[in-house]
This record gives sequence, structure tokens and C-alpha cells, in this order.
Amino acid sequence: MVTREKDRIFEEVTIQNGPAPVHVRRILQSPEEMLNKGKIFNHTYIEKGAGIGWHIHKGTCECYYILKGEGLYNDNGTEMIVRAGDVTFTNDGEGHSLINRNDETLEVIALVLNT
Repeated sequence: MVTREKDRIFEEVTIQNGPAPVHVRRILQSPEEMLNKGKIFNHTYIEKGAGIGWHIHKGTCECYYILKGEGLYNDNGTEMIVRAGDVTFTNDGEGHSLINRNDETLEVIALVLNT
């Protein structure tokens, strides 16, 4: 199977009550494409002032791979700066958020897997 760039869904969404919408390009379009082992595999673009709001994972875990820019990451209540090349992991039962406070667009690959 090959999905061309022009055929991938690209949308503006508010994620987990984040401060402003982010832009998401779905790498895989549905859980079925991930053999129902995953829920989300997205390339996410976060502009200044936007982000993914605080949330706790229930029955899933999530990994962010930071492609470009930098953001304020909250890992279970501990805030830190994440930059291009960093990888985060949030396990089932843990919480996190990610906000861009810089002028440069923050680009992230997000993968949510079922646990």
C-alpha cells in the first residue's frame, strides 16, 4: 500500500483542550491501517501559542519524535524544553502536554499505541 502526500488527510484540530488548534497530517489514516494496535500516527505542526493540552493516557501510550523547533513539554507534572531530535514517551496511566512558545513552527511525529 502506498498513500501519496496529496491523499493524506490534513486538518486543523484542537487536541485535548490545547490553547489553540494545531495542524495534523495523518501518516496512517485509521486504526485499521495499524492493525488495530495503534490509534494515531500523525505529523503534527504546532504554531506559536498552540499545543496539545494536558491529558492522561488510559489504555494507550504515546511517543513524540520532535522533528523541528522546540516546545515546552509537561511529563507527569515536570516541565522541560524538548527540541528537534528528542523523543518523549508517555506510558499508560501517565500524563503529558506540549506547547509551542516560540516563533518557529514545532513539528512532531505522534504515535499512539494501544497497551
